Amino acid sequence: MYTFKGSYVAIVTPFHEDGSVNFKKLEELIDFQIQNGTDGIVVLGTTGESSTMSHEEDEDVVRSAMSAIAGRVPLVAGAGSNSTETSLMKSLAYDKLGVDALLLITPYYNKANQRGMVRHFTDVADRVNAKVIAYNVPGRTGCSLTPASVAKLKEHKNIVGIKEASGDMSYVMNIAHLASEDFAIISGNDDITLPIMAAGGVGCISVLANICPKETSDMIHAYLSGDIAGAREIQLKYLKLIHALFSDVNPIPVKTAMNLMGMNAGPFRMPLCEMDEDKEKALYQVLKEYNLV
Repeated sequence: MYTFKGSYVAIVTPFHEDGSVNFKKLEELIDFQIQNGTDGIVVLGTTGESSTMSHEEDEDVVRSAMSAIAGRVPLVAGAGSNSTETSLMKSLAYDKLGVDALLLITPYYNKANQRGMVRHFTDVADRVNAKVIAYNVPGRTGCSLTPASVAKLKEHKNIVGIKEASGDMSYVMNIAHLASEDFAIISGNDDITLPIMAAGGVGCISVLANICPKETSDMIHAYLSGDIAGAREIQLKYLKLIHALFSDVNPIPVKTAMNLMGMNAGPFRMPLCEMDEDKEKALYQVLKEYNLV
């Protein structure tokens, strides 16, 4: 029914100890996701630390992910920037590589007015074959698309949805009427995925799925199949773990959790760095409660 529906993982970018991208591990993580029911892979998002990677590294990550996925599920690539020209350059490169969709963040720092934001997305959408998903995360960017601007974006045939990560259910309700077969509202907040779906959302782009792909997929598909009680049970069961995964700046906790679980996601790129010792201990205890370590 929806082009991008279900459980998508905002996958981490694993690094070697010297800071270089660990492409072999990335391919292993993608296989792990697909084998556990994840419906799509999102690379180069916030969780993928793309803001500290070079354009060449970004393209190599897309190539590696394309190879690992081998057509089994859709691939979405983060191509956002606060420069429309840079976002277009990245989008054209990933489009040429054959990604299914591009995730474009609102233009941070310079922010732009609403007219500029709409043009930011449509100027890219006009030039690519891949579908475009807008990414609204004001806690990161300092700006937000208004519901009226989202309505304008929906009119573009190539803009097929919005990753909504404001954490504001009032905002979600104000754009809920825009949900349709050709425009998806996608949860970008693991702690309120179920409420967003109740308002018309069709899935998630999840941090939690990095360590609990099956459980995240089970929740999404329970809801989509009409098992509301089953979906609610999973959402509430994993709420404490979700909160632990956001006890520090994303993706620090989830990457730390993966390392504690033996998934070998590697270090961070500065300025991201290790968790404080007390926070890491608290995270470990939560992972232990969920039998993940």
